[in-house]
Amino acid sequence: MNTVEKILKRRGAFVWSIKPTDSVMVALRMMIEKDIGAVLVMEDDNICGIISERDIARKITYLNLAAEKIPVKEIMTATVYTIDEDQTIETARALMTAHRVRHLPVMRDGKVIAVLSTRDVVSEIIVIQRQTIDFYKDIALDE
Repeated sequence: MNTVEKILKRRGAFVWSIKPTDSVMVALRMMIEKDIGAVLVMEDDNICGIISERDIARKITYLNLAAEKIPVKEIMTATVYTIDEDQTIETARALMTAHRVRHLPVMRDGKVIAVLSTRDVVSEIIVIQRQTIDFYKDIALDE
């Protein structure tokens, strides 16, 4: 079965996070340094929210706010949908589509172990489709 865990084994499991009181500039710097599109906002081991490049573009840039002065908690998305590592890639895709999100924290035993992006899910679906095509191609060529 094609699970979220399979994606994490292939690409690695990373969790980048900041505190709710950190400035938006801290979040933006982390995104640039780590080449990621979103950062979890966490207090200890608890998810408080998520902040994305899109949040910054819409809420800071457009409103002409000072990114170094605004705490992340003021513009983060507070509702965060998660997925367990043993759930399927299709479940991840469906969750992302239904809730219009691009990032899903991956959970194991109630703790965040990674963040899955739309890119991760789409890449894995493409790999699966290629394998399926190759499988049927081999069958067709054997006949």
